[in-house]
Amino acid sequence: MEISSLSQSVSVQASAQASAKASLQLLQQTLALQAAGSANLAQPAAPVNPPNLGNRIDVMA
Repeated sequence: MEISSLSQSVSVQASAQASAKASLQLLQQTLALQAAGSANLAQPAAPVNPPNLGNRIDVMA
């Protein structure tokens, strides 16, 4: 194997490794943001309706 071919191969592998590392960091940040967003959605919401709503039913025959 020639030196130029070997150095080109190492360069391509280093570039691929850097790209994979950047993709992994982006994935980790995305998952962290999604976890934070889902934690906010999981918190119970305060009731919007007044407490007396639905306690009495008027029935006329």
